[in-house]
Amino acid sequence: MSTPIPALAKRGLHPVLYPAMDTLKHILIRGAADGPDKIIFQYKEAGAWRRMTYAEFLAWVRDVAELLAALGVAPGVRVAICAENSIHWPALYFAAVGLGAVVVPVDAKLKQQETTHILRDAACSVLLTTARLYPLVQDVGRLLPGLRHVVLLEGSRILPVESRSAAYHDFDSSLADAVRNADDADRAYDRHHPQPADVASLIYTSGTTGRQKGAMLTHANFTANVASCQKAFHILPNENFLLILPLHHAFAFTGNLLLPMACGSCISLVESLRTVGENIREISPSAFIGVPLLVEKMYQRILAGLRKRRLVYALFRLGLRGPVRRRIRRALGGRLRIVITGGAPCDPEVLHGFRQLGLDILEGYGLTETAPVVSLNPASRPKPGSIGLPLDGVEVRLHEVNEQGVGELQVRGPNVMLGYYNNPAATEEAFMDGWFRTGDLARRDEDGYLYIAGRKKSMIVNREGKNIYPEEVEVQALRSPYLLEALVLGYREPSDGPGERVGIVVVPNQDALDEEALRRGEPLTDAEMVELLRGEVKRACAQIADYKRPRKILIRAEEFEKTSTGKVKRYLYDLEGADL
Repeated sequence: MSTPIPALAKRGLHPVLYPAMDTLKHILIRGAADGPDKIIFQYKEAGAWRRMTYAEFLAWVRDVAELLAALGVAPGVRVAICAENSIHWPALYFAAVGLGAVVVPVDAKLKQQETTHILRDAACSVLLTTARLYPLVQDVGRLLPGLRHVVLLEGSRILPVESRSAAYHDFDSSLADAVRNADDADRAYDRHHPQPADVASLIYTSGTTGRQKGAMLTHANFTANVASCQKAFHILPNENFLLILPLHHAFAFTGNLLLPMACGSCISLVESLRTVGENIREISPSAFIGVPLLVEKMYQRILAGLRKRRLVYALFRLGLRGPVRRRIRRALGGRLRIVITGGAPCDPEVLHGFRQLGLDILEGYGLTETAPVVSLNPASRPKPGSIGLPLDGVEVRLHEVNEQGVGELQVRGPNVMLGYYNNPAATEEAFMDGWFRTGDLARRDEDGYLYIAGRKKSMIVNREGKNIYPEEVEVQALRSPYLLEALVLGYREPSDGPGERVGIVVVPNQDALDEEALRRGEPLTDAEMVELLRGEVKRACAQIADYKRPRKILIRAEEFEKTSTGKVKRYLYDLEGADL
């Protein structure tokens, strides 16, 4: 039996919301009522940019709801969306939640085992996906007797197919049939009205063991977070958000879909990560949200372009930055005014560098379980390296603060999830006296700004009892241009007693190594590469306390496996293995 989904009211949470925004359905309906002819989406199709208004999007969502209702989607039914970003993704989502269903967003890059676990754990009966993923879906479907229907975008390319379990449907033809048979006086979308306390999404998030847990997030969790973000982000009605991050992740979903929709703004979908620069120039976004990995790569590309123009770079370094800033702004479409990053710590030097380039960049903090934004650096008085101040309506506290002023960051507020679906033990562990335990270690300065020190479970305690936060050492090591990635881990020698030593695994920056080979006039041998990289780690880490410096340095040829937001899956790695 599947676990029933509890109501938010049972935890006594009553968020303060803007009028008519107590459910996700209301956000869309209000947006279409307030600005029916405003553009909600821009997307590229057949080489040309298309535009969709708020009224057109709502009409399409109502049609898609007819299709889903014909497949048995109703209040409480679990509907999975496993697809990359496209104009269809938000339509499928809002149609499903508009019927009172619970949507389970699934990363389209997951493998069979991970996808099967999510769909089975959530007891999904309907899967909305793409024809490209049919091989994966076919394998997964055989293991899920409870999966009744699979709807394929562009399904006409491969349908019909034989299946002994779920029935397969082509999205376009099924949608046409549903609309043709619909009763305009009794639309499915109008018959169902989700309540604020109803679960809108089960978003699965990785734990330290890798087994994903489904965070139960209600309509009220999301709308409360949107209301708090509206007060903190200062979004303008004519804002044009660039959508890069995958919508299955809470950060992109709330910050890059719900927030602009609630503000009547436009959302422009990039074609792919390869076309980001081209798309920015074509549609001139005013805002975009990115994880540190994306933001840092963007900054490095800008900096590399500057360095190639030696005179311009020299003037920039001397403080004559006006012409450079104007050139960069033009290259980024001419309207970009704000960049928001979160999901993982961002290098303070990158944040400072963006500001030197004339771009406001705000670092925030959040988790899937908090729908997701907890804090944000205020634009009026930011502190690079800090995750800023808690949002309006969100409470934070530090638990068991040590002598360094560091304690576990805990959160309470209307944005905090109900718990983990089908996992009461994990839910109990996640809360303490009504506070959500983030697992992140943080400190607070005299102005109330928060700083993340690291993950509680990844913290290294050495033989002298000193706390070492891997993220701090990683940031320091990555100041070397020869390193692309770094992962700091604790280890013990066979003869060691209690306490751990500090070790590091690094991935080389091949471009920097190639440039070094050109300077030397001959290719580097493997031994020379290892010697150079180990020397770089020691040089970069010489600026931090001796007890924090890595004693074991391993070099890895391939990049680390990451989550969709660029976080390294730490649980997959240890300090065993060979160098290059």
